[in-house]
Amino acid sequence: MQQDKRPTLPEPDALSAEHSERVNDFIRGRIRQAGGSISFAEYMQHALYAPGLGYYAAGSTKFGASGDFMTAPEVSPIFGRVLARQCAEVLSQVKCGSILEYGAGSGKLAGDILRLLEGLDALPEHYKILEVSGDLQERQAEYLEQQLPQLVSRVSWIQSPPDHHVGVIIANEVLDALPVERFVRTADGVLQHRVVLDGDEFRIDQAPAPKNLSTAVFAVEAALGDRLPDGFVSEVSLGLPGWISALSDSLKEGLVFLFDYGVTRRDYYAHERSGGWLRCHFRHRAHDDPLMLTGIQDLTTWVDFNAIAEAALNSGLEVAGYSAQAQFLLGGGLQAEMHEFQTLALQKQLELSGQIKTLTLPAEMGEHFKCMALRRGDIRTPSAFSRGDRTHTL
Repeated sequence: MQQDKRPTLPEPDALSAEHSERVNDFIRGRIRQAGGSISFAEYMQHALYAPGLGYYAAGSTKFGASGDFMTAPEVSPIFGRVLARQCAEVLSQVKCGSILEYGAGSGKLAGDILRLLEGLDALPEHYKILEVSGDLQERQAEYLEQQLPQLVSRVSWIQSPPDHHVGVIIANEVLDALPVERFVRTADGVLQHRVVLDGDEFRIDQAPAPKNLSTAVFAVEAALGDRLPDGFVSEVSLGLPGWISALSDSLKEGLVFLFDYGVTRRDYYAHERSGGWLRCHFRHRAHDDPLMLTGIQDLTTWVDFNAIAEAALNSGLEVAGYSAQAQFLLGGGLQAEMHEFQTLALQKQLELSGQIKTLTLPAEMGEHFKCMALRRGDIRTPSAFSRGDRTHTL
């Protein structure tokens, strides 16, 4: 993972650079307290979530054109409107149903969903947002107050998963931000990537993997029926099963929509994918050096959807559907959202066409991003999976 030459990226402004150095100092202290090294997963946890310091815990702009990356809701309201139609299908099958969104970002997805549900006369009892960042909570509240003052009373913020939730749970680009372990398969077993100090700089070192990591890697090989080659480098999310279990514990009846960029396990650990799926994002530039711009760049990995499905089944949930984002949108109501296209001004038509291409083309978000639906109770499979369901590939 360590680069011989670091990527050329935009220079951070002075305040961002100062903040990054504070995060560096915090992690240096943790490394020294730990005796000289910490796992890569712990480094990623601190870089993203250290209280008041980590990327998602501090106040920098992360989403949209002025941030570091674009999410589907930032691309177009079409994404949220199609998802809202699917939420309406689920809410119509339960009593007193609500929506819970994990990590609501800028608040735009919540706004788009609530706006369409209001038009469909299908508003939920409550729209709950589970957000770990106090700064993002404030931004979400401000956005929703401005955009939907008549509905903001239905929105509340919570700090932990609720008990006995009935209705819909949404997590858009949440699982990719769970800290992961980096590992190397060797002839003698498994090595763990660890972060050490080289002077004041961070450096990747390797050490024999702890039992939980080596066990996870061996389980991947058993599921594949294939030993990973010597020198193979990748990631595994040891925290994923616990995250899914907590989600399952809070869902009494309803459906979960999980959106993220990811692939099946066979693709994730394909021999030619040595090097893994870790990516870093800073000012809309993607690169693969996680040890720079600490606390002011996003660290993320693609998702192993087989691991999600297995964790869900082990937690008592059922996989209700799995498809690429393009098929989800096409099956879920994209055509209905385009019914007034011909009446739009030419410039608006061009803008909307560009947004839909970004959301659906295979080279853009259409194929890289997937949706998996998890179910508890007698809930019908959402119509968005009526075309292109890939559950059989898991």
